[in-house]
Amino acid sequence: MPVELVILDCDGVLVDSERISVRVGTAALRRLGWEIDEREYAARFVGCSDEHWWREVGRNVPPGWRERLAEEHDAAMEAELTPVPGMPEALEGLTVPACVASNGGHAKIARSLRLTGLATRFAGLVFSAEDVARGKPAPDLFLHAAATMGTPPERCVVVEDSPFGVRAARAAGMRCLAFTGGLTPPERLSGLGATGLFDDPAVLPGLVAALD
Repeated sequence: MPVELVILDCDGVLVDSERISVRVGTAALRRLGWEIDEREYAARFVGCSDEHWWREVGRNVPPGWRERLAEEHDAAMEAELTPVPGMPEALEGLTVPACVASNGGHAKIARSLRLTGLATRFAGLVFSAEDVARGKPAPDLFLHAAATMGTPPERCVVVEDSPFGVRAARAAGMRCLAFTGGLTPPERLSGLGATGLFDDPAVLPGLVAALD
């Protein structure tokens, strides 16, 4: 079945944000008294929706805690965020349309794309968990993106870097290429039914073409 649409996750696939989020988030949870390190935080939260994050953390936090976390996160992103190395060049090699589908909110995605110079590339091609009833690992977001782009699920390939995203892609009936160049160990992605794993963005256009 030929590929007609590439659906890309944002954090950890397009933008190198997860290392920043994990560092800031771990520090914030430790201020709440959690005994958690960055490795555990990444395994537990990378790729999850905001709803899942707050369900795990709880909403009864001290006054000012939420605001401090948001300020620290925003400041770190503004100062440090870059594209995933090699990914902008890989996007230029794709021969089919591509869009973004992220568990982040629209404002967060827009800022990430702006800071990394990718906003123009994906203008009008961004889908958020805010658009659907359930974020990843439910299939809703990917199915919404495909329907809006006018592409059957079986003709889509998703590029993801988290177990949440791979599960969502497979539940949507889509093929999935799992990027292992980020924080998630390859062994956590290999058993989830991904079509293929890769750690070098340069090979992405060839992997997509080979699926036709």
